[in-house]
Amino acid sequence: MFWYGHGGGWGWFAMSVSMVLFWVVIVGIGVLIFRTLGRTTEHPHVQTGPSPEQLLAERFARGEIDEEEYQRRLTTLRASPPSTKHG
Repeated sequence: MFWYGHGGGWGWFAMSVSMVLFWVVIVGIGVLIFRTLGRTTEHPHVQTGPSPEQLLAERFARGEIDEEEYQRRLTTLRASPPSTKHG
């Protein structure tokens, strides 16, 4: 088709590309909003293994340490705050 006396064939191509880019931007914004709303604000501490007290109890149960050593280490564990060092 010819509009206003211009017979260039690039008009339809530019409109097609701009429409595709428009929808890519709209979908991208939707995804970003969805991901932002889906995040939790709190990061709960997820323990991936047994606690230090459980490990100590297992060592005592296997006979690796005696009762005196178990009690001494258990007292130390309960008296000291957990370490927050990340290496």
